[in-house]
Amino acid sequence: MNTTELQRIKQRYNIVGNSDDLNHALDVALQVAPTDLSVLIVGESGVGKEIIPRVIHDNSPRRRERYFAINCGSIPEGTIDSELFGHEKGAYTGAVGESEGYFGVANKGTIFLDEVGELPMATQARLLRVLETGEYIRVGGQEIRKTDVRIVAATNVNMRKAISEGRFREDLFYRLNTIPIQMPPLRERGNDILLLFRLFAMQMADKYHLPKITLTDNAKQLMLHYKWPGNVRQLKNITEQMSVLSEKREIDAEQLKHFIPDDPESTELATISQSGQHSYESEREALYKILYELRGSVANLRQDLNSMRKQLDEAHELNNMSTYRNQYLDTPASAMPALTPAGHPLAGYDGISPTQEAEAEEIKAEPESLNLNDLGRQMVEKALERNNGNRKKAAQELGISDRTLYRRIKQYGLDKKEY
Repeated sequence: MNTTELQRIKQRYNIVGNSDDLNHALDVALQVAPTDLSVLIVGESGVGKEIIPRVIHDNSPRRRERYFAINCGSIPEGTIDSELFGHEKGAYTGAVGESEGYFGVANKGTIFLDEVGELPMATQARLLRVLETGEYIRVGGQEIRKTDVRIVAATNVNMRKAISEGRFREDLFYRLNTIPIQMPPLRERGNDILLLFRLFAMQMADKYHLPKITLTDNAKQLMLHYKWPGNVRQLKNITEQMSVLSEKREIDAEQLKHFIPDDPESTELATISQSGQHSYESEREALYKILYELRGSVANLRQDLNSMRKQLDEAHELNNMSTYRNQYLDTPASAMPALTPAGHPLAGYDGISPTQEAEAEEIKAEPESLNLNDLGRQMVEKALERNNGNRKKAAQELGISDRTLYRRIKQYGLDKKEY
């Protein structure tokens, strides 16, 4: 490890810290820079992974060519292929012209793919082809194009777990992971925490003409023992807050606790091991779970609604049957309309036999003794008898549809009865 070269790099890129893990990451970046090997940078969010690809590009033979840093997680899935590989005119709605895409524009240069673990599977297949052959096809095109780019990727997810869950291609992982670089989390960098604090405090004092804040010994110990889930980014934010909001310019532990969360849950972070693995708990997984539960709730609501609608339909049918019963079964024979013309041999016959009249009297006298099924069966049966088995006319009398009447006939076992 060339100490002089490391110090030069730190000064050029304003890198603060002397931890062994940080120095090792920078040393690997300098060693791999002259080559065209793919590099995969692994580290938690906020550790400063974006510095490494810049160091690699600026110390490589491609340093005079173009450099692009692309956050794969911020580009919508529907347009990411077009952003990376370009598109032909009319390839999709809104494609009014041609586009080279990053791989076309960055030819001979370097592309940094941040959050590469968020790439869709289809885009991963395209990227694998570029890495293996240097070839790609624009969206909506057929012509095979060539590009010569250096790819440096970074991720804060457990790639091996993502592979096992089918969210990342294993062959692409090995192509990207030719040279792995591990960026250490802030909590493992020791006194670098205090060095970074002094840098951020000095920057705030110079920028806003404020007295510089300092830390007491007990505040320094609290700083060193805090887990820093947001890493360097969180440290910078807290330092800026204290610089503006704190009345005292010397911060002790009690004052510091007002700016650092003391909830253990808020300080927990998926710990990255030396192999670069951590728990793959992303916001997208939580959103999928919420949507799945919501879909189940909607399905249950739809089922309840259908059940209520069926009950209302049945109640309506029974109400129509009850009306029919009141009009015909409870009406005295003398009040019934004549069904045959005067002088006919059957004139005066109302179509109800003495047995049926007895049944009607029984229904009238003790309606509470019949359940709904018995009442419904009798309504259907009487209507069919009055209409000589004509189901359409019987349905019209009952005020129900032909299909409902047919279902009731089957239900009451009247389909085999002759009228």
